[in-house]
Amino acid sequence: MCKNIKLCSLIKPEIDKCYELCNFTDDEAEYFKLKIRDKSNVAIAQQMNVSEAQVSKLARRVKDKILKLIELGLLDME
Repeated sequence: MCKNIKLCSLIKPEIDKCYELCNFTDDEAEYFKLKIRDKSNVAIAQQMNVSEAQVSKLARRVKDKILKLIELGLLDME
């Protein structure tokens, strides 16, 4: 299984599938949107006006949701 996910390397169909199936919260969706544009967590924290610790929590939750899609065979990122 792909544990090291580089979100900025996703292609549009993969991005769309993540938005459709991951059931992101508003903050998770905002994090995902910024991360697929290859923003750093520091830049994301500044733009979202939250702490870096909060961004780390968002990153973990987004990654967990995407890994679950991969695990279920709903997203192929190999």
